[in-house]
Amino acid sequence: MEYQRLGKSGLQVSRLSFGSWLTFGKQVGDTTAEDLMKTAYDGGVNFFDNAEAYAGGKSEEVMGEVLKKMGWQRDSYIVSSKVFFGADGGSGSLMPTQKGLNRKHVVEACDQALKRLQMDYLDLYFCHRPDKNTPIEETVWTMHNLIQQGKILYWGTSEWSAQEIMEAHRIAERYNLIGPTMEQPQYNMLVREKVEVEYDQIYKTVGLGTTIWSPLASGVLTGKYNDGFPEDTRLGIEGMEWLKDRTLAEQNLSRVRKVSEFARELEVSMPLLAIAWCLKNDNVSTVILGASKTSQLEENLKAFDILDKLTDESMTKIDEILENKPVFPPF
Repeated sequence: MEYQRLGKSGLQVSRLSFGSWLTFGKQVGDTTAEDLMKTAYDGGVNFFDNAEAYAGGKSEEVMGEVLKKMGWQRDSYIVSSKVFFGADGGSGSLMPTQKGLNRKHVVEACDQALKRLQMDYLDLYFCHRPDKNTPIEETVWTMHNLIQQGKILYWGTSEWSAQEIMEAHRIAERYNLIGPTMEQPQYNMLVREKVEVEYDQIYKTVGLGTTIWSPLASGVLTGKYNDGFPEDTRLGIEGMEWLKDRTLAEQNLSRVRKVSEFARELEVSMPLLAIAWCLKNDNVSTVILGASKTSQLEENLKAFDILDKLTDESMTKIDEILENKPVFPPF
């Protein structure tokens, strides 16, 4: 495993990490969850990603139980949670005070996440989406206070625009507060604009770290959808229709079929190629892997083994196949 600083912070995060979205508390049982986390940890992973909204809070409960059972030293791993959507616990309905980035919800959601994870503090705490109903000043102050109280160590954003991230930094600088350290955007061969272009300047100005999600585009970049829709996949989970419709566009499938052919030329698997492609971006601090089987995770943790095959020539060839390399705006 390789480790890299998370943005300008001194925190060393494994370049491959493990997340529990759509799996813990939903797609896999507790025993499988334990096996997956042990496989990740034994493979050098030191960052485990979670959120209040994952399985309505159940995902954090499952992860907390595993961490308690494993008994790993607390200073050997990093755990995150995210706040915005709320944890409905399967009820499907929340009061206005149970979601968003207002001070009340952020503080209470942090305490609830700590309880579910059975922890004294969170290493990373993300604002899961921007909140148009809450002034950014309120959110920045609240996150700063949580750090001062020792409940979180670093805070960040997820799927915020560059403008919103810089506004948070402007407020932090004005009031001498601790600003966001990291952003969690989607990034893969099919979704590139935000990480490669929109954030380009703020990597340099504020040292933004990135914990990217969906490197395999919810499984599309494994190639398993190339010839139809298989059973027992995450895109077939009830409630994921929005993701299925967006991800399985014919244009995406056409690109994946072509990249799959190139993967065969390189003599590598399509999943490893997709993950290694993300690792080639120096602005990616860590790639969050998801898996429902230990065999999948064991295979994906081998992505470093094929990095030498992704030469400049190979990366150019992939860009030509994808035909979606973002264009920088003229200055």
